[in-house]
Amino acid sequence: MPLTVKFQQPSIPEPFYWFNKPARYSVGDGLEIYTDEKTDFWQRTYYGFQRDNGHSLFVRQAGDFSLVTRVESRPREQYDQCGLMVRADSGNWIKVSTEYENEQWSRLGSVVTHRGFSDWATQDIPSGYEEMWYRIRKNGQDFLLESSSDGRDWLQLRITHLQKIPGTLEVGVYACSPVGKDFWCRFKVLAISENEWYHESE
Repeated sequence: MPLTVKFQQPSIPEPFYWFNKPARYSVGDGLEIYTDEKTDFWQRTYYGFQRDNGHSLFVRQAGDFSLVTRVESRPREQYDQCGLMVRADSGNWIKVSTEYENEQWSRLGSVVTHRGFSDWATQDIPSGYEEMWYRIRKNGQDFLLESSSDGRDWLQLRITHLQKIPGTLEVGVYACSPVGKDFWCRFKVLAISENEWYHESE
């Protein structure tokens, strides 16, 4: 199961594949993405719309795991975001990232979409960050979502649950720009390893 990629080769490594491939991206010095216009992942709640056109680079993963990425970004417009995603289908998925609001502050948090409806759990942080780490750990149908500014000290964002989980999940990185376009981000590493998060009774 252990898999670590730094996207230093001249092409997307197997067995990764695109979901909504961006018009502009590159590899060799990390995975650099420039987002297409008005791309997003969201289902119904409050805003009413359904959008499933954000950019994701996925690999299929079975069983329990720990998924980690390190990403730098230069947000331009409101809601520009990039981070990790775990996906069963269009109506059941998880994403963790920081969404840009303005020059003063952004929203660090996550979206869990269950049976076709999304939620949004956030905490405000100052804008001006250049790099963030994100981690999703899976134990059965439960997930622990975390962030870090240095890859060493981790902040718990939430514990959540997905009822609908197939034999394998699509897991990987994502980026989108719900308002504008050409949001730039660079994923420096994506690592999948054994899960080390267990229930207290285990």
